[in-house]
Amino acid sequence: MSTPATSNSMPARPLTILHTSDWHLGRRLYGRMRYEEFEAFLSWLEETISTQKVDVLIVAGDIFDTMTPSNRAQALYFEFLGRVSKSCCQHVVIVAGNHDSPTFLDAPSQVLKFLNVHVIGTACDDLTNEVLVLDNVDGTPHCIIAAVPYLRDRDVRSSSAGESADSKDANVIKGIRAHYDEVASIVKSKQSELVEMYQRHIPIIATGHLFAAGGTTTDDDGVRELYVGSLGKISAEMFDESFDYVALGHLHVPQRVGGREHIRYSGSPIAMGFGEAKQQKQVLLVKFGTTDNFDNEVLGVNVTPDSNTSQLINTTSNVKTTKIEKSVEKTVKKVAIQATPFMDDLFGFDEPSANENDDDEIVKTTVTENPPAQQDLDNQSVPTYAATTDKILHRDNLNQMQVVSLPIPKFQKLAQVSGDLVSIHQAIDKAIQSLGSKESVWLEIIYTGDDIVSELREHIQAMVEGLPCEVLKIKNTQTYNKVLNQQKTSETLQDLNEEEVFERCLTAHSIPDEQKLTLRDAYDQIVYNLRHADSHAE
Repeated sequence: MSTPATSNSMPARPLTILHTSDWHLGRRLYGRMRYEEFEAFLSWLEETISTQKVDVLIVAGDIFDTMTPSNRAQALYFEFLGRVSKSCCQHVVIVAGNHDSPTFLDAPSQVLKFLNVHVIGTACDDLTNEVLVLDNVDGTPHCIIAAVPYLRDRDVRSSSAGESADSKDANVIKGIRAHYDEVASIVKSKQSELVEMYQRHIPIIATGHLFAAGGTTTDDDGVRELYVGSLGKISAEMFDESFDYVALGHLHVPQRVGGREHIRYSGSPIAMGFGEAKQQKQVLLVKFGTTDNFDNEVLGVNVTPDSNTSQLINTTSNVKTTKIEKSVEKTVKKVAIQATPFMDDLFGFDEPSANENDDDEIVKTTVTENPPAQQDLDNQSVPTYAATTDKILHRDNLNQMQVVSLPIPKFQKLAQVSGDLVSIHQAIDKAIQSLGSKESVWLEIIYTGDDIVSELREHIQAMVEGLPCEVLKIKNTQTYNKVLNQQKTSETLQDLNEEEVFERCLTAHSIPDEQKLTLRDAYDQIVYNLRHADSHAE
């Protein structure tokens, strides 16, 4: 039996984790390939890992955009993992998202373990397999990862004939909670063993790919509802208090959950649609250790006052006392944030943070959010591409944790402008001037003028002639065609998603209202099954 190590023989080593998600490798934008962007991001990420001396990289789902990724998308993925395995990064943890094929990710997992790349594609029957104890270079435990992937309907709920929508919702939530509760029980037991052995706190980091209730999304981001009928939206209370940090994926807007500083979405690394064009994308750097180890001058971050001013615990001999104080602090936090909005801490949006003027220092964000996008003459959103600095989002001295936002460069500039022809022309000119670059800018034009404009595309193309920009999409919101001729519409199939096409079919075939609900439920189930059918599985 091993003798518990003393604080002198087993000092707590600082731990740096980088949280990212929703790469969507292989995704297109209006048919345009984006591999150069993905390659540029992965190169930037590799450099960032080395610069920030990252110990553990976590990718919280949606590595690929489809369950059948192209050979080029796969090459980017595997080449990146090969390069990172030779860097300072000691471990990579990857969990599947709803866009990923679980079996495709799992297939090379045994080989990738030799590179210290840990992949959980499918929810495990034995949940101990979702609990990873990651060792430091000296062989001592660094942290424990509760590596929970996207939990598919079949993983968390047994369906029954005639089940109501409310019953489905309750069973999905119940199943997800049960899964996390069981994983939490396993990690807490493992943590107790390691604390007893090494006499220091071993952080627990949980992952998840899910839709938090109240989560903020944007138009045209491709974020799907995860379960039939928009079910399975999760509350912050579902995550066990033993989790020191929860790294989430699925929502592309960076945000924290329910006022909890330690439960966060990192967001997607590039804009997945023009609705995200004005966001400042980011990855999150999570550091564990004493403040002496938070070398912010090296990080180059914008240091702000601590969000929690609890006394710092510097010794490992006070592990049990620290755990008690942490429990008390979490209880205080839970009470303090009950009245706060569920989602806040957004990046690059015009709306202020819900807690921007909150006097409660426990729940207040410790930084000023990124400045809102510049506005053109008609108050249209024009993205700002000025360089931004890293910022401390949260520092907790008691728990010896710090969360830092690292801004990601924009590898392809996007802009969305709307209005009548005059305001569109002005907005395009201002967008090009504000960008101050000869690099190509991709534009989405939304015409909202009252005048009927024939040959709208020709007018737009004339506006951008000779400018460093390319129009990928022109939307005409006019409805005069519908008024003049009910059989004609300005909509194209590209403008509609699956649900909207189905609604058009219901209307076109004059389906009675009393039958629509049943048909919608059946259609939603078919679409869900198609989206989640794992073509790589036997």
